[in-house]
Amino acid sequence: MTLAMSWDEWAAHDAVGLAQRVRKGDVTAAELARQMAAAAAKVNPELSAIVETFDDAIADPAANADLEGPFAGAPFLVKDLGPTYKGRLQEQGSLFMRGNRPQSDTYLAGRIRRAGLNVIGRTTTPEFGVCSSAENPAVYVTRNPWDTEYTTCGSSAGAGAALASGVAPLVHGSDGGGSIRIPAGVNGGIGLKTTRGTFSIAPAMSDITGFVSTQGALSRTVRDSAAFVDACRGGAPGEFMPYWTPPVPYGELIQRDPGRLRIALSHEWGDYRAIPHFVAELERVGRFLEGLGHHVEWALPPVDFRAAFAAQTTCYISNFAEVIQGMLRARDLARPPADLIEPINILIWEAGRDLSYHERHKMQGVFNTTARAFGAFFEDWDVILTPIFAKPTPKVGAREYLTTSDSPSVLDWFAHLWDWFSYTPLANLCGIPGLSLPLARQENGLPLGMQFQAKQTGDGLLLQLAAQIERALDGKWNDGRTPAVHVTRD
Repeated sequence: MTLAMSWDEWAAHDAVGLAQRVRKGDVTAAELARQMAAAAAKVNPELSAIVETFDDAIADPAANADLEGPFAGAPFLVKDLGPTYKGRLQEQGSLFMRGNRPQSDTYLAGRIRRAGLNVIGRTTTPEFGVCSSAENPAVYVTRNPWDTEYTTCGSSAGAGAALASGVAPLVHGSDGGGSIRIPAGVNGGIGLKTTRGTFSIAPAMSDITGFVSTQGALSRTVRDSAAFVDACRGGAPGEFMPYWTPPVPYGELIQRDPGRLRIALSHEWGDYRAIPHFVAELERVGRFLEGLGHHVEWALPPVDFRAAFAAQTTCYISNFAEVIQGMLRARDLARPPADLIEPINILIWEAGRDLSYHERHKMQGVFNTTARAFGAFFEDWDVILTPIFAKPTPKVGAREYLTTSDSPSVLDWFAHLWDWFSYTPLANLCGIPGLSLPLARQENGLPLGMQFQAKQTGDGLLLQLAAQIERALDGKWNDGRTPAVHVTRD
């Protein structure tokens, strides 16, 4: 098959750049779709990042996307969890959901289509998106393009690998506790978790029922992240809470630098501490930001971290228990089948199915006090900067933080998870934005994302800062390095 571009040329384009080429008449949307499908076929045997590609969308982009939209038919991959597309499989990383074909589009699916993004395939995720690695040999094992002995983390696992390996410049993800930012951080991408009230999860749920989870994308350029939010944000009719729009589109805002920002460095979050190498990298990035003219020093929000993480755990257990209960009800089952649903998810169902309103009310009270504490902190500080996680990326096969774990205690399992992924979940609790940028490196050679958090609706400020950093680096994220598994490599 003859492709429209060389692999070097393909890897040099972001989604906005691909759309510009289509508008100029240099390439067609169908040629781009075929190229991305070929890229997936080239690297997927080593990575298991992509569940399937859609032949009809590759052959006829106009039937799948509005080619007049801002992305002009640029090909796109969706996580196998989140927005549904009528008649397309959505199996959520689970044997239990094999063959599941939703019968309608969600609201966000329509926004993605109108944005001109041609969805040509779906990427891997752990079962129901619960743990931070797509790693069950009975389903698939997704590997890190930088070193295939390591995991991609997750839960937007395949998205992180597809992005890093050069398959796609922009990919859908979702984030309930770091599931966009963590795989972006370990795979060397840009991952934005937006402020609550940005992307709709209608019609089945609303931000008020989910509390912590949001949709979004991983990218390789700041302008792609900005363009995706600009094109796909917005609430469906009848949303339970207000949706918001910034006064200036992000694509315009990022063209100018922010003012001098007050940036707080931090890594000691309650009981959690980053390893010394991560702290050294955090300090190095802090000095880099000082070189850009920003004020940087150590500071920490006055938060009861133990209470906040306990409330976050209650939220996850109750939310996922209800998700699983709904699936069981649809099949008239009394309990999760042990041969089809992973052990920790069964424990979550058992712990959360009868959770009282009193427990949820206590949880919501902690959400409130935690969000208020962060809000007060952001009266004095513009940005909090942390590593994206506290410990090195695990190797494939480290089961203790997977939902295939044999841990007998769901609370112990979550405590172990927080010990690893300490810095991302509270942004979900508070509804504030968090942005992972590939600015550092782990001792094992894998990327180490740095996470920037700001006050509610501070997404534009984070993107402005990211664009300033990108310009200072001449666009060379990850020191200009390319992963070992990449479309440009033979």
